[in-house]
Amino acid sequence: MANFGRIERRPSARPMSDINMTPLIDVMLVLLVIFMVAAPLMSAALKLDLPAAQAAQTLQPQAQALRIALDARGALFWNDEALDTAALKPKLKALAARQPEAEIQLSIDQAVPYGRVAELLDLLQTAQLTRLAFVTATPASAPR
Repeated sequence: MANFGRIERRPSARPMSDINMTPLIDVMLVLLVIFMVAAPLMSAALKLDLPAAQAAQTLQPQAQALRIALDARGALFWNDEALDTAALKPKLKALAARQPEAEIQLSIDQAVPYGRVAELLDLLQTAQLTRLAFVTATPASAPR
């Protein structure tokens, strides 16, 4: 017997109570691979061979500017006078007391290790001398 005009009721599907973990695991594994690849790149030390400065501005030499130089052996020079780090500290403190806005021109050889440069910068910062100029070679005057 056919029931015309009646809508047949089907039992509704039960709601899914489980969480589908497959997409979450896929995303987690992709993130794990990204971190495994990126981690060694973040801890690698940079080895830089700095070029001569082509865009450096040529400044007129100032009479009151102090020149500090480090040669390739790491020897320290104060206005072309050789001295050691222990003798530099009191000179920097005296200069900071006398002229807190004194300009210091740093001439540092390319072969000097960065640790030695950082030590010199730390001495200058400790003495609160912050007006620094890095002297570079122009491309025409740079040794080939």
